[in-house]
Amino acid sequence: MQEDKRPTGELGTELRAGVLWLTIQREERRNAMSHGVLAGMAEAIRAAQQQPDVRAIVITGAGAKAFCAGADLQAAKAFTDDFSQPHGHLAQLLRAARASHVPLIARVNGHCLAGGMGLLSMCDMAVAASHASFGLPEVKLGLFPAQVLTALQHLIPRRVLSEMCITGEPMTSAQALACGLVNYVDDDVDAKLQWLLNRILDKSPAAIRRGIYTMKAVQTMAFEESMAFTESQIALLTLTEDAQEGQKAFQEKRKPVWSGR
Repeated sequence: MQEDKRPTGELGTELRAGVLWLTIQREERRNAMSHGVLAGMAEAIRAAQQQPDVRAIVITGAGAKAFCAGADLQAAKAFTDDFSQPHGHLAQLLRAARASHVPLIARVNGHCLAGGMGLLSMCDMAVAASHASFGLPEVKLGLFPAQVLTALQHLIPRRVLSEMCITGEPMTSAQALACGLVNYVDDDVDAKLQWLLNRILDKSPAAIRRGIYTMKAVQTMAFEESMAFTESQIALLTLTEDAQEGQKAFQEKRKPVWSGR
């Protein structure tokens, strides 16, 4: 597999052994989101859906202090650069992530605040450094989390979410782990992240793509609708080359060789 490394100013993109890394490169601004970062990240996630070599996408920030501090409040137009457009850049990114069938993993290397919590919440899994902190401090600025809530409300208990939104006070990585906001916390975030990636990359690409599609589709369905939909999905899954190879490898007591089809 050919490696692809393309520094693009505020957003770095790098393909490493099947994993697309998207790194916010605004360390001097605590990796605050610019409109260029948001648009570039959405474009990269959409493009990855058509690239079979991309098995996972890692979202992170440069340096060791901040994952993402949210919108860049020093910018003249922090939340939108065109009021005539009905869809903002953060909303479009969250839509792109929601439509992704490639697993998204947040590498939380430091402060994760405000809109940064949206980036975290849009990911399927998250690994955090022990020193990371998490918060929704918008009320301290006379604002309130809005778009972030669309993704975050399904991840953590309602009372925890209410306290974070209404008080604006941060939580530690240990608290984030306890309430299910992240999957793992480790002093060595990269070692733990690689451990998780290894457990993804040796599995069936076809099963993961169709599986993520199914998980996201049934999230808002009623029971009977979900059951009818998943009945059809499991039937289609059995027709994939990966499903046939997986069953054959099990019978022959060997490791499967995935085609991703």
